[in-house]
Amino acid sequence: MNVLTPENSLLLIIDVQEKLVNALDKDIIVKRVTNLAKSARLLDIPVVVTEQYPKGLGKTVETLSAAFAEDVPVFEKVTFNALEADGVLEKIKSYGRKQIVICGIETHICVHQTAAALLREGFEVYVVKDACASRNKYEFKQGIELMESNGAKVTCVEIVLFEWLKTAKNPHFKEIQTLIK
Repeated sequence: MNVLTPENSLLLIIDVQEKLVNALDKDIIVKRVTNLAKSARLLDIPVVVTEQYPKGLGKTVETLSAAFAEDVPVFEKVTFNALEADGVLEKIKSYGRKQIVICGIETHICVHQTAAALLREGFEVYVVKDACASRNKYEFKQGIELMESNGAKVTCVEIVLFEWLKTAKNPHFKEIQTLIK
């Protein structure tokens, strides 16, 4: 059984955009994804972000984008599978990480199709269930079940953060712990 390591992880954030989060319980999803992004930044874990048709759906929500390092790549896309957008797969591969931690909106569409493509590419895919969302609970549940049956590992924010930390002696432990409360 594999455990996430900061040295081998990459965080992929799918389409956490203004008009999409407005159809959800946005405070919860934005907070959880932001906590993942802040923790990744502290632990030097690369982050890649996608935006589905930002002209119509808006940019990544400001609370989240404020948590990114300046060099975080943000890719515009119109495909549901993020790996089909120009440059996304190449950028992910350029980091040399095999564990892809994926979260975002919508679970049963863009997150699911991207997770399936990542698995086909040979990556270990970790779907952060409590940092994913769909407008409909049934579709959310089906998306999670499908990703799991395809071989993705379903996890949650706290599991990811504590696997990345490894120990309470990690110099970033207290700072990351405050994000969880």
